[in-house]
Amino acid sequence: MRLLITVALCLVASFVEAGGRPNILFLVADDLNCAIGPYGDKAAVTPHLDRLAARGLVFERAYCQQAVCNPSRSSFLTGLRPDTVKVDDLRKYFRESALGGSTLITLPQYFKNHGYFCQNIGKMFHNMGETQDRRSWSIDEVLYKGTHAADTVYANTPEPLRSRSIAKAPVTEALDVPDTAYRDGQIANLAAAMLRDHPADGQPFFLAIGFWRPHLPFVAPKKYWDLYDPQAIPAPNPAEAPEKVPAIAMHESKEIRGYGDTPKDRPFTAEEIRHYRHGYYAAISFMDAQIGEILKALEDGGHAGHTIVVFTSDHGFHIGEQTLWGKTTNFELDARVPLIISDPTRPVAHGRSTVALAELVDLYPTLAALAGIGKELNKRLEGDDLAPVVADPAKSIKDAAFTQHQHPFYGPTNKWQAWGYSVRTADWRYTQWRAIEDQALIAEELYDHVHDPRETRNVADQHPEVVESHTSRLTRQFGWED
Repeated sequence: MRLLITVALCLVASFVEAGGRPNILFLVADDLNCAIGPYGDKAAVTPHLDRLAARGLVFERAYCQQAVCNPSRSSFLTGLRPDTVKVDDLRKYFRESALGGSTLITLPQYFKNHGYFCQNIGKMFHNMGETQDRRSWSIDEVLYKGTHAADTVYANTPEPLRSRSIAKAPVTEALDVPDTAYRDGQIANLAAAMLRDHPADGQPFFLAIGFWRPHLPFVAPKKYWDLYDPQAIPAPNPAEAPEKVPAIAMHESKEIRGYGDTPKDRPFTAEEIRHYRHGYYAAISFMDAQIGEILKALEDGGHAGHTIVVFTSDHGFHIGEQTLWGKTTNFELDARVPLIISDPTRPVAHGRSTVALAELVDLYPTLAALAGIGKELNKRLEGDDLAPVVADPAKSIKDAAFTQHQHPFYGPTNKWQAWGYSVRTADWRYTQWRAIEDQALIAEELYDHVHDPRETRNVADQHPEVVESHTSRLTRQFGWED
């Protein structure tokens, strides 16, 4: 067995040395927190992601730049931070908002310009407004349109046949239906067909797969719900808001309360919390099964030995922790994302994890470098090349990761009161809230990730020297005046 592995690695190395370009399989989940794999809470059943982690490098400290779909995706797909790409809500389009946006070269577009066949299946750019980007791809995007509420059996059942009438869609569905009743099942089928049909010795490809799950509503075929004992679903930890947390750091969980079957004017009961969390885990397992189908097709098509596989999420998500449901905060659970990079040419990283800090904005230069096409990158890119970490997981490239979010997010933009700017270092998360009008400091948060990794206590008043040093980092990053 060891001899076969050695021979396979030699063949892959020869392929790259001969000038062959590795394929890229880019898998992006929607609203997935770090409840998966070797660094999660162990509740989610994800055998296929576990296997991917076993043949790749797990980044334990990877962070989005803004914890909501469109801003995060616009950032990592352009390699620019939110303040540069000028996308901070659900509808802005980076081609129209960013300075020079019409000429920006996106991550897939860069690969296309270097001879790759680039295809998008599913939600990659955002699904609202004009946020798809046809020029990034070799052929038309598919299965990227629509609302999440529309991706339910309820929404696709004729009204006279519905057993009841509710607003939007039910918050959960656990029906005995095939995987293809939902978009992610259809996405997996199309992706698998592409991977089996694409010639193994043909044009290198950049295949981007955007899953719609586990985003609300929490829906999945019943067999994925059945993987879990409802009574064994862990309760949120911590269930309470952090001590001394400023009110501006919290929100009212409007997203989940907008779906049917959720109470609008009272806290959720323990049984409701358990049920919603069950639904989130079922949706994760459903998505994981689709990843399994895609990875099998990668092997069946003869591509596995020369394809770099990347898995991540656009941001994290709360499922009751700190009293919150949803994203749109600067807390660790929203800012931190799963990230696995599996490169068959770098076996030193296989099955390992790293605590090196990473940001989603780093994906653009990192993938270009791993593919051997990084020399022509635009100097305007704001991420760092993490390829040295993939080659040696003990290395570290950066000493801080930055996330930002406005408050309150949901509602008219002219009602925004402040921006929260957050910096994560090895031991701390520090957040400043500044008024939109004059950037006046409104509130501060500091969480000690050595002794309090779940962020249960704001200790900003206890560590003035840490506050001062991290304020300096934020000032340099965001260009504020001292």
